[in-house]
Amino acid sequence: MIVVGILWEPRLMRIAKFLSETDSTPAVGLVHGERIVPLGSGVSFLSELLQLPDPEARIRELADRAGADLPLERVRLLAPLDAHEVWGAGVTYERSKVARQEESEQGGSFYDLVYRAERPELFFKATPSRVVGPGSPIRVRADTRWCVPEPELALVLTPDLRLVGYTVGNDVSARDIEGENPLYLPQAKVYDASCALGPWITLASAMPPKNEVEIRLTIERNQAVIFEGRTSLERMGRRFEELIDWLGRDNRFPDGVILLTGTGIVPPDEFSLTEGDLVRIEIDGIGSLVNPATQSSRPA
Repeated sequence: MIVVGILWEPRLMRIAKFLSETDSTPAVGLVHGERIVPLGSGVSFLSELLQLPDPEARIRELADRAGADLPLERVRLLAPLDAHEVWGAGVTYERSKVARQEESEQGGSFYDLVYRAERPELFFKATPSRVVGPGSPIRVRADTRWCVPEPELALVLTPDLRLVGYTVGNDVSARDIEGENPLYLPQAKVYDASCALGPWITLASAMPPKNEVEIRLTIERNQAVIFEGRTSLERMGRRFEELIDWLGRDNRFPDGVILLTGTGIVPPDEFSLTEGDLVRIEIDGIGSLVNPATQSSRPA
């Protein structure tokens, strides 16, 4: 069954959505350590918890009344979203600005200007159907020769744009397509299985401060590490509040929204994702999002 689960440790509470082996009815559960405790049929979606004034209190209340638990190894984690749109913020780190200037054939100066501008770059990234969860394949476009993962911290926002949690995001991008012309950005970034989210949501109250959060990217090919990179959230050039404010201008999000906050890790120019690569993104305070890469004209 599809379940919404909560990961709860001392000083850390996380919400996970997953698929169990035995029931197709949506449910809610508390994940504690390596087990998940269904919290009853009263909550079927992440949003039902996240949009409450005090999600943590409700989670604890449901956990106190919970019944038998299940081993976490017997469930499959899904992308932690319901009907949320996914948006992205670009050029929020110096490294990203430099990389996009280098890839662009005609619009390199645009990226320098937006990095320093008052208005940030914001773009639509994905509908829920274009998002995959932990363990599911991310996809390399069939018509690209230069595709990279972009490891990003994702903000989980309610319809009134209240920041209630964080998750790990992968903004898979075709750099050659965007580099050919910045107007091709939607084709470079918006396609089936171009976004991965997971493994769960850490509630905002449980997230460590920025100066304690590192983002790490590891890419394996044929069981060997071919790229490793890391950055600190402190190196981000935009404040969360700033990005949220701009996102909400003249926009409504009745189901809430997830905002990817940009990448500070860029693989070298000679690297491109290929079939069978394994991408691991780890963010302190949240966990690891792991996805294999595939390349086909249509997702499976």
